[in-house]
Amino acid sequence: MGRTIQFEVHHITRVEGHGNIVVDVNEGVVERCEWQVPEAPRFFEAMVRDRHYTEVARITSRICGICSIGHTLASVKATEAALGIEVTPQTLALRTLLKHAENFDSHVLHVCVLVAPDLLGAPSVFALVPTHAEIVARALRLKRLAHEWGSMIGGRTTHPTTVVPGGFTKLPTVTELTAMRDKMLAAIPDLEATLDTIVALAPALPDFSRPTEYMAVSSDHEYGLYDGYVQTILPDGDRARYEVADYRSCTNEYVSPSSTAKFAKNRLDSYAAGALARFNVNHGLLRPEAKAAAERLGIRAICTNPFMNSVAQVVEIVHSFFEGLRLLDGLIEDGVREEPLVKPVRFGTGASAVEVPRGILFHEYSYDTNGMCMKADCIIPTGQNHANIQLDLEALLPWLLEQDKSSDEIRLAFEMLVRAYDPCISCSTH
Repeated sequence: MGRTIQFEVHHITRVEGHGNIVVDVNEGVVERCEWQVPEAPRFFEAMVRDRHYTEVARITSRICGICSIGHTLASVKATEAALGIEVTPQTLALRTLLKHAENFDSHVLHVCVLVAPDLLGAPSVFALVPTHAEIVARALRLKRLAHEWGSMIGGRTTHPTTVVPGGFTKLPTVTELTAMRDKMLAAIPDLEATLDTIVALAPALPDFSRPTEYMAVSSDHEYGLYDGYVQTILPDGDRARYEVADYRSCTNEYVSPSSTAKFAKNRLDSYAAGALARFNVNHGLLRPEAKAAAERLGIRAICTNPFMNSVAQVVEIVHSFFEGLRLLDGLIEDGVREEPLVKPVRFGTGASAVEVPRGILFHEYSYDTNGMCMKADCIIPTGQNHANIQLDLEALLPWLLEQDKSSDEIRLAFEMLVRAYDPCISCSTH
């Protein structure tokens, strides 16, 4: 006779927003295994209608308090595509540097504060303060560095104020850039120590695998974050490329009865977005320091273990840090010039794709001849991951049952898997 296991996790901890897990195994038969999203829907697409193009990014940045830089950049880029605005190389460099600041900031928070307690047998980061004080202190120092880095360019890291269609309203000075570079160089020991810690803890992650499709922004000349086309890869290495303007053809949103957020799929029944997807799609363009970190961490493309998304985030922490230094050096060497905002040359429809910490983010807007928004669409990374989380849990449950795991062990593994995706659940119910 098979085992009977029943549990419900209402509002899983250490994630953004509210998500539930329901498991019902009756005498060895899985009768229910469900990922539920009960968050109330939010209506940002409706909020920006009849708003001037200069206002839209200010509103959509509020979709998320963690990925607000990414939403700002995606919004501004989509508006610029609709208005025929082409920004200068200096603006491109500063925005890319700002994007790396957000990636670094969010990944440090997720790996060191939200995931590490699971690997150290603690209920939360607060329990680590008396037992692993230096790990917590390093995380806080690196997070503060990231906040200063982002604020220097964006005016503030949460809901940045300086990024607008056509450029920036305020630019950092060479003196500020130089001071930031010095702070980052001084933080290298903390970065290296954090990498050492995760290398030691990573073997505690379940050795689980479920092949799926992986989707990310990709570029021919750099590890895709700020700009590029859309690329997916299957576990056998088969790639498919999509133009950003055709994003609906690869996201294919649909409604799930268990969720107030839409699900998405492409060539398979689901796909994954996020750090692991970016690593699988773009690993060849990682900085040498990040490739060395990946080798130490034991992650190789194509990785099909969803728990390793957190490890891929560590690889990206290293990548964003050293790519940030490279961009700082270039801006310091070239100098920062005051530039007027680039003005619209037309009014129409435009889309953008930007990588935020949790995966590929799409914004699209249509503007009338007065610059007023007529229509908007935002497809959030966590919304794209919901179907993949569901199918991961369905595959994980029998895998754990075969190992005769207890109900508590299965519950913890389920929570860890959801946390590995670093979901912004309320953002996904846009």
